[in-house]
Amino acid sequence: MSAVKKVKNRSRCAPTAWANGPKLLEHIVDCVLQFEGDRHNTYRILRTLKNRFGSTDEMGIYEMQAAGLREVSNPSELLLSQKDEELSGCAVAATMEGMRPMLIETQALVSKAVFGTPQRSATGFDMRRLSMLLAVLEKRCGYFFSINDVFLNLAGGIRVEDPAIDLAIVVSLISSLMDVSIPSNVCFAGEVGLSGEIRAVQRVEQRISEADRLGFKEIYVSKYGMKGIDPKRYGIRIQTLGKVEELKGALFV
Repeated sequence: MSAVKKVKNRSRCAPTAWANGPKLLEHIVDCVLQFEGDRHNTYRILRTLKNRFGSTDEMGIYEMQAAGLREVSNPSELLLSQKDEELSGCAVAATMEGMRPMLIETQALVSKAVFGTPQRSATGFDMRRLSMLLAVLEKRCGYFFSINDVFLNLAGGIRVEDPAIDLAIVVSLISSLMDVSIPSNVCFAGEVGLSGEIRAVQRVEQRISEADRLGFKEIYVSKYGMKGIDPKRYGIRIQTLGKVEELKGALFV
């Protein structure tokens, strides 16, 4: 009887959440690394998804060569496309991947919709976030994208989740819509809110320093994130904005 009672008691015990789940191995190990890459691109990204004894905010970028992987010490150089002339629809964003500042070029193409329903496509950026930014531009600035196809791409085949890239994407969308080019020595760092405000982002000093180091002449940031920062410390000119509407007078006169 006692043996039967023990079996019954064991059957009532629910298994732990991780015992039979798909993430069983991730619960056991101390570190999980993810190797990302596009088969049409030679660059590979190594991300830390779990680390019990260190930070998960680190990322490594490598280049596939004939002799193997080569570490890319300056990711900003490969994420900025090479072109001989300034073209509309391009804007550079000062982003952060973990603790590392990087400058990435955003490319947008806005054209008249051929079919009844305008197309929306984004490579390396969240589609829902793109829809939100388009709605903000229509509501707050009067730019009409509802009758246009919109295509968005981030140079280098990298995916960015940093909200500070919002401002550069907004600028590239307006630039393509109006067919006005943005100077290649100008970059942007700011999060765009639903009411059209340009919100402050984290580690703005590191972003400014990276843009200054790479030879950029001007950077646009939120005016709410400049507290305690002395612009005279940098060789780059710092422009501050509070709302998306201010872009029209600053860049698209």
